[in-house]
Amino acid sequence: MNNLESLQFFIPELFLTAGLLVTIIVELLLKKEQKVFTAYLAATVLLITIFFLIRQYAIEPAALFGGMVVIDPMAVFFKILTAVSTLIIVFFSIPSFRVKAEYYVLLLATTLGMMLMAQVNDLLMIILAMELVGLVSYVLAGYRRSDPKSGEASLKYILFGAASTGIMAFGFSYIYGLTGQTNLFEIQQALQSTQHNPVILFVAFVLIIAGLGYKIAMVPFHFWLPDVYEGAPTPVTAFFSVGPKAAGMAVLIRFIISIVAGVSADGQTFTANAPIHAQELLAVLAVLTMTLGNLSALQQKNIKRMMAYSSIAHAGYMLMALAVFTSQSVEAVMFYLVVYMFMNFGAFWVIHRMTPHLGSEEITAYTGLGYRAPLVAVAMGVFMFSLTGLPPLAGFIGKFYLFAAVIKAEWYILAVLGVLNSVVSLYYYAYVTKVMFLNRGDDESAVSISSYDTALLLVFLIPTLVLGVYWVPVISWATQSLHFFLG
Repeated sequence: MNNLESLQFFIPELFLTAGLLVTIIVELLLKKEQKVFTAYLAATVLLITIFFLIRQYAIEPAALFGGMVVIDPMAVFFKILTAVSTLIIVFFSIPSFRVKAEYYVLLLATTLGMMLMAQVNDLLMIILAMELVGLVSYVLAGYRRSDPKSGEASLKYILFGAASTGIMAFGFSYIYGLTGQTNLFEIQQALQSTQHNPVILFVAFVLIIAGLGYKIAMVPFHFWLPDVYEGAPTPVTAFFSVGPKAAGMAVLIRFIISIVAGVSADGQTFTANAPIHAQELLAVLAVLTMTLGNLSALQQKNIKRMMAYSSIAHAGYMLMALAVFTSQSVEAVMFYLVVYMFMNFGAFWVIHRMTPHLGSEEITAYTGLGYRAPLVAVAMGVFMFSLTGLPPLAGFIGKFYLFAAVIKAEWYILAVLGVLNSVVSLYYYAYVTKVMFLNRGDDESAVSISSYDTALLLVFLIPTLVLGVYWVPVISWATQSLHFFLG
């Protein structure tokens, strides 16, 4: 489809771009005390964008702009997920960034990049979309210019991001050299029709996985994450933990079902395009990611660093499912990302709003919080146990689908290792709850939170509870969205 014809299917992205520009102009016209209006303007832009995205489910799958991007149900799913995560972060950020209009412009720009990542269909477009997200994310990580940790977070993010992009581009050059194509579907056809050197394909696969692994914080490309999570403003940290990670998973899924493998005749499994043992490598990386994330989290004293290693471990759980190459595993990852958004945002919301009251991000600062702010502490306990995967919470159902996909594919050892890692994670999640409820601190004065804080806390708490007992609408949404355009 040519560029002009494609524009009619690109309405959400065009509207988001226009909204971004309008927000910049409006910010210039407002007085400082009025600039909180830009936050609500950004939220309105995102709401309308989500409305346009939902309408895209009625569009037949197609390749747009000469095959550079695609429109299909799976792309729409991830675009909605990333836009919703940004919308939540806008409200998440209002108490801290009321008059920082440029902050909301950066969030909108990142969302545009994530939406492009969700529908990439070309090697060049993958790099462009990831760089759009990355460049803005570097600025967000260092947004608090007066904080040395924030500057350090931004610098480390830039250095690792630049290195990983270069490595990934090097891998893409091998693929282009072998096939003469940059379009993912055409690369798939070339790999399936002609036998290529498996050693070169394996090297290319490893190099590309390095770039994509950086985006989702996969071991051994995770080194940037703890320092960035600790140094960045907490709303930005929460944003990084869901939005860009979901976009990275979208690219990884599309990479697996095109360059690495093709869909089998039954539409339920993927068949490898070349004998490069991609599944085995992904399984090993998943185990390493889960294990290192959980074991490192055990040693953390700072709660944001603990959550950073927790995020690495959860990337490992999702990677474990993707390694088995079935449609059920992809569906499980899509469902898990929705669940993860609520429980992870909830935990970060508690951290964000309690840190000013507690005076520290150390876990020990939460001593006795159950007596000082019962609702907040109970909610934090729910989020911790949901992240562990205990019933009857949403995290349990999410992990159940991940492990079920792995077991159905008969990767029993991988499933057992995943369960053991979940058991390990219980220690550090339960430790936070223990500190809040079983320990008594010197300061037992009540911590009050505003009605706004309470309302947003319930936005995270209620889905975490409800999706643990009634998850059919979300899993149905993921199942209906599991249709990808392959040519």
